Amino acid sequence: MFKTRLTDMFGVETPICMGGMTGVGYGELVAAVANAGALGFITAHMFPSGDALLEEIEKTKALTDKPFGVNLTLLPSINPIPYDDYREAIIESGVKIVETAGRAPTDHLPRFKENGVKVIHKCTSVRHAVSAVNKGVDVISIDGFECAGHPGEDDVGLVVLLPATVDALPGTPIIASGGMADGRSLVAALALGADGVNMGTRFCATVEAKIHQNVKQAIVDNNELDTVLVGRTLRNTARVAKNAVSVAVAEIQRDPTKTFDDVKALMAGQRGRDNVLRDGDIDGGIWTTGQSQALIHDIPTCADLVRNIMDQAEAVRSKLAG
Repeated sequence: MFKTRLTDMFGVETPICMGGMTGVGYGELVAAVANAGALGFITAHMFPSGDALLEEIEKTKALTDKPFGVNLTLLPSINPIPYDDYREAIIESGVKIVETAGRAPTDHLPRFKENGVKVIHKCTSVRHAVSAVNKGVDVISIDGFECAGHPGEDDVGLVVLLPATVDALPGTPIIASGGMADGRSLVAALALGADGVNMGTRFCATVEAKIHQNVKQAIVDNNELDTVLVGRTLRNTARVAKNAVSVAVAEIQRDPTKTFDDVKALMAGQRGRDNVLRDGDIDGGIWTTGQSQALIHDIPTCADLVRNIMDQAEAVRSKLAG
């Protein structure tokens, strides 16, 4: 058993999280993660309204009696996102764990605190982590440069970023995110001071993930070199899978005079969700994956995955103790 501040705070069996993922974080996967003994998050902004999110939460409750949470990724958008409605749906549902990302959840914290909701905030730098804790978040999930999605602009790997964050926030539980995929990752993160790990790409390659089998197999087949950084010149860096579209975007963005309009059609999120995640066209659009795909060699159920991770972690711990 691995008991940490994370397992104690949230009542989960293992110090493993599956953070919110656009196009992936539906209730069926979250329930499977919860039943496996880990902590999963429904991704709120995939749903058109607070009522639709509440319906997904209730569906998830029917599939598990274990703890799970909801992710709120707070970003500017051309079309208004009903964040306040999401927040109230979470409170009404009785869910007590929220993962936030993007901007600090300052305007949502009072309502969450009034209703006993704990907030995990995802950050990509020590300074932002310290600021978020000062604003009142309960837990920090720190994303290293290896992560899928948005690694920030500082380009600091987790092996430095994690202990630096732990040192800066000794009283705050810290979750290690980026490059985490197996039991070795878990033991290494705990050794560096984390209270748990967040795995995104690893949970995409599971039986219960509602994405096309071609995408899962691509994650298995890919290695640590099969990602591309896009959005660098826009200071909105994202790590995505290497394919025809992402390579084209990166090439266009080597010209500093190019703007988002020059790549907007190629980078459309709906294109990635429909063509790639739903239909299985690996070159059909931009889709996110992390360097941890180099450590992923199978497509297990969530139950088998979590069990295998914990068995490997126990073996590593025993080896070190010996």
